[in-house]
Amino acid sequence: MPEFQQPWSYPVLKAIADVLADTSDGLTGREIGDLLLRLRMEDPIPMATKRDRLAEAFVARQNKDQSSKRIITFIVTAMEPVRYRNQPELFTYRQDRLNEHLAFVGLRVNDEGRVAKGAVARTLDEASRLATSIRDELRRRGCHPEVLRYCSVEVLKKAYFHACLEATKSIFDRLRRLTGASGDGAALVDAALALGKSGVPMLAINSLRTQTERDEQAGLANLVKGLNGLYRNPTAHDPRLNRTITEVELLEVLTVVSAVHRRLDGVPASRGGLS
Repeated sequence: MPEFQQPWSYPVLKAIADVLADTSDGLTGREIGDLLLRLRMEDPIPMATKRDRLAEAFVARQNKDQSSKRIITFIVTAMEPVRYRNQPELFTYRQDRLNEHLAFVGLRVNDEGRVAKGAVARTLDEASRLATSIRDELRRRGCHPEVLRYCSVEVLKKAYFHACLEATKSIFDRLRRLTGASGDGAALVDAALALGKSGVPMLAINSLRTQTERDEQAGLANLVKGLNGLYRNPTAHDPRLNRTITEVELLEVLTVVSAVHRRLDGVPASRGGLS
């Protein structure tokens, strides 16, 4: 019997069932019933909660076969990409959660929805690291909530081109909320953060009493302008096919955007703006 078809422990079967039958993001009861019927799997407790129902169906079939083969088939069928054509972010979400548990049996769900061999995890940290998605990595880094609020859907869809656009837009939206100013781009940055002739910006990130603090203020303004020129303008104006954003670059961009939001935290609203 191939290694990846060996029987799985009950905790693994239960964890997989918990993901696929999750109350909020899992299969519906009808979908579970249809899949069990389609795959000719016994449904021992059809009136139980979705999670218990699916877990017991997995246990019953594995006990019958003495193999995890049919459970793998169930996962592959449930993760067929065509099912997620209108919700690609849901595919990624389930894929990440499944992989965190499948890592304990040396398997993973790939981007084609197939179950393939992967590295074996022996600890919770190893399982989390093997299954970590960009969204999870951003959370591990403590990415600012404003960044995730603006681009989490794009990240889950793996639409990195648009994730960069939405993340950089979040800065300008926040500047408008804090200042009550209109406008966009470099003009908005100058209005909100630049020292100007008076030396007193609408939003000051420090006391501006020393040259170092004034340099920090100017540096933040220049950083935001740089993000606008380097990522927001190109992604807004160039055709998507002419602009490729890798996972590494996306993480770098979102980390910088997060740092900008951190510097804006605690800055009081100015001139009628809302925090």
